[in-house]
Amino acid sequence: MSSPNQRRPIIIRRKKVVHRRHGGSWKIALADFMTALMALFLVMWILSSASRETREGVADYFSMPLLAAMTNGDSVAMSPQVIPGGGPDVTSQRGERMRIDLKRQTRPSEQQRRAFRDLQQRIELAIQQDPNLRGLRDQLRFDMTQEGLRIQLLDDEQRPMFALGSDRVAPYLRNLLRTMAPLLNDLPNDLSISGHTDSLAYLNGRGGYSNWELSSDRANASRRELLDGGLEGDKLLRVAGLADQVVMPGTAAADPINRRIELVVLFPSVAELIRHPGTLDPRAPRPARGGGEAQLAGPLEDIETRFHNALANSPASPPDEPH
Repeated sequence: MSSPNQRRPIIIRRKKVVHRRHGGSWKIALADFMTALMALFLVMWILSSASRETREGVADYFSMPLLAAMTNGDSVAMSPQVIPGGGPDVTSQRGERMRIDLKRQTRPSEQQRRAFRDLQQRIELAIQQDPNLRGLRDQLRFDMTQEGLRIQLLDDEQRPMFALGSDRVAPYLRNLLRTMAPLLNDLPNDLSISGHTDSLAYLNGRGGYSNWELSSDRANASRRELLDGGLEGDKLLRVAGLADQVVMPGTAAADPINRRIELVVLFPSVAELIRHPGTLDPRAPRPARGGGEAQLAGPLEDIETRFHNALANSPASPPDEPH
């Protein structure tokens, strides 16, 4: 038996660690991450120093289909060797092919957008150079819509565009429209003119005359001033009066700013749809060139067949029962 003063031996067991050589895969991952991060910062720096037109062009490039982007968005040439997508429907009447075709037809090209921006700048420059029209710049608004470049001529209580309750054009509006007419001729695009009013009732003592007639008359008065200023007559595709049904965003229907004239320089695809409105039902018969009877023959025959079937299946009524 050992004495209490004798210490026990301490045994230390050391595990021998063998350091194996690694393959350096983490270095490759870090290098890829740093390269991607540097590329991201480079793209952000380029976009921050680019102009607005360049950024819009880049956005349009990435928002359109790949095949349209390869042809600058103007036209897409489908190769007969390429297998069409969206199923067996090679006529693009339904499915994914139809959606891509509709987007391609309605999306304006960058060249068209640039032409519209140039037209806006020339109109603004012409107004700025004319001392009689310089004060009207605040009554003009330009914006790009789905139909094209919209030019809104807004009314002002201090400077109304028309005489109260009539279509008589104010002198400065006449000068403005006649100044814009030759500039609108520089583009081959068609035009649409619409008149708008506020929701206040039209009270002038004439029966049957309302804001609908007033807005239409003002749109036609604006059309005549454009023609007197030299606008080509065949460029006018649509003249309409919308009364108080289309209000400015963020305004009440009775707000005087809703009294306005809208000129829209139409995209070619929109003008084509206005000239030749199609149908959403592919089974509907196409209009015949011979006359209106051929157009309605199919639907009338279908209605007549269903009518006779309904009579045959319905219970007969007593012969002397009044109707």
